[in-house]
Amino acid sequence: MHAKTDSEVTSLAASSPTRSPRRPVYYVQSPSRDSHDGEKTTTSFHSTPVLSPMGSPPHSHSSLGRHSRESSSTRFSGSLKPNNSSTKKAEKGAGRKPWNKECAVIEEEGLLDEDEADKALPRKCYLLAFVVGFFVLFSVFGLILWGASRPMKPDVVMKSIKFEQFVIQAGSDSTGVATDMVSMNSTVKLTFRNTATFFGVHVTATPLEVSYSQLTIASGAMKKFYQSRKSQRTVTIVVEGNKIPLYGSGAALSTPTGTTNLPVPLELNFIVRSKAYVLGKLVKPRFYKTIGCSMVLDPKKLNAPTVLKNCTYV
Repeated sequence: MHAKTDSEVTSLAASSPTRSPRRPVYYVQSPSRDSHDGEKTTTSFHSTPVLSPMGSPPHSHSSLGRHSRESSSTRFSGSLKPNNSSTKKAEKGAGRKPWNKECAVIEEEGLLDEDEADKALPRKCYLLAFVVGFFVLFSVFGLILWGASRPMKPDVVMKSIKFEQFVIQAGSDSTGVATDMVSMNSTVKLTFRNTATFFGVHVTATPLEVSYSQLTIASGAMKKFYQSRKSQRTVTIVVEGNKIPLYGSGAALSTPTGTTNLPVPLELNFIVRSKAYVLGKLVKPRFYKTIGCSMVLDPKKLNAPTVLKNCTYV
């Protein structure tokens, strides 16, 4: 190794232009304002000649090119920004107006539908509440009427029975068996009174049956009738029997003449049924009266009324 002389250093400095302390000046042509594409801008930038008194070093050229590219792109973007923003605003305005109108119409229709639904729902609720309330009130009213009508039971009083005929004679039944047979004809009177203050009643009864020794020897039917409120009537029922077989029960009563001189114990039984239409067919109170009377037939008092005293009412 040997030290370099001053002449060698001077020659080296003159031969190497990159090590000059002064920085070379470059002139770059700006891209055209009519360009609308970044790629065209870059192409025009690369196609622009670099005016330099001497060749630039690689690193200086690359840094300068990058700087120039950034500045040109900045200027390009800056020149295009207003156009882009205005275009976007126009597109947004043009695109949003129909959409906004459609949304407004849909929203208004939705609000109208909701208002109609809100209005329709209360009407249905009111109608349902009215129907339910009506039935509840009607049911309560019907129960009140039914409860008020229950104590107003009709009153039945047995008055008398009159025997017109009572004959026992020998005979035979439908199968040809010989036995004593009885025939009887009588009339029963009773009084029916409707105690109700606000309704009338329809009255029927089961057949009236007169029995001797638990054997029915006569029967009769009461006609149906209507009894208005707070009123009464006397009812007459014909009870009769014709040639009813006794099968040995009337042996003690049989006589050659057919008439007996002995008293004959008899029983009278039937049921009186009453029905009222207080509130149409919805409130129909029913009343039942079971009547049983014990009596004695005196052959000497035929065609004379016999007062019915021993009677039970259930």
